[in-house]
Amino acid sequence: MPTYVYACKDCGHGLEVVQSFTDEALTICPECQGNLRKKFNSVGVVFKGSGFYRNDSRATTSSSTPATSDSKPAEKAATPAPAAAPAKESTSA
Repeated sequence: MPTYVYACKDCGHGLEVVQSFTDEALTICPECQGNLRKKFNSVGVVFKGSGFYRNDSRATTSSSTPATSDSKPAEKAATPAPAAAPAKESTSA
């Protein structure tokens, strides 16, 4: 259950109350019977793990250099010729 922070408009008294989402907001100060207002704080949500950031769903390749129309396709690497089989020595007996 969330904790809500209230402050009195009249006397400045502050209090924290644990309330359900369906509970009614408090309106009367327990100290001076003045008007209470609910204070809103930043939400304490932390996203951990992958998939929460814009770059998590992108491909691993980077296209930081734009392709130009006059670029040449990559040439295939030359494969070395197969080595010649060693000649067998003839042995005469």
